[in-house]
Amino acid sequence: MLDERLYEEFRDVGRDIYVGGMTSTHGGNLSVRVGNKIIIKRRGAQLGRLKPSDFVSTTLHGEDSGVTRASSELIVHRAIYQKTNALAIVHCHPPTAVALSLTRDEIIPVDNECSYLLHRVPVVAAELSSGSPEMAKIISEELRRYKLIMMRGHGVFSIGQTLDEALQWTSAFEMGCKILYMLETLGGEHIEFRKQADSYAAW
Repeated sequence: MLDERLYEEFRDVGRDIYVGGMTSTHGGNLSVRVGNKIIIKRRGAQLGRLKPSDFVSTTLHGEDSGVTRASSELIVHRAIYQKTNALAIVHCHPPTAVALSLTRDEIIPVDNECSYLLHRVPVVAAELSSGSPEMAKIISEELRRYKLIMMRGHGVFSIGQTLDEALQWTSAFEMGCKILYMLETLGGEHIEFRKQADSYAAW
């Protein structure tokens, strides 16, 4: 049985991701770690209309009855929890970020909020970019150093101590990508306003 307060957090974060235009109706997934268990959205559930029955409890390691119903990205969530101190994961497909990921190997935001929160976001790639062991290894290793990473052409994986915290990084990143896209559409060099901004790429 899913705790009511935890369900409400899942529901609200999923709704905000969908209403905020950061994923399609059935795209993306959410999870939290509770001890040696993972509670994760089931495959096929709509992120903007989550019900208590849309969640699966499964172990951090090994096989159990929850595996067959869990999101296809379960292998990635498990690897992240095993290699980081994350207690919550948000994965979605924000369109501006996905578009920018197809043109560069890192995304360095230029707006105040996103550059302050994230500085630099690496763009990583895997030959099989949905729920593969290669993808799980790459993403979990990168999230040992970053709050959020971008999988080229796929979407973001963001970690936090709560779902709301992971949502904050995701939302700020997509907004930062929109601003970066608009700026590049305008053409020309932007006027720098951040102290030591030239060091962000090495952060």
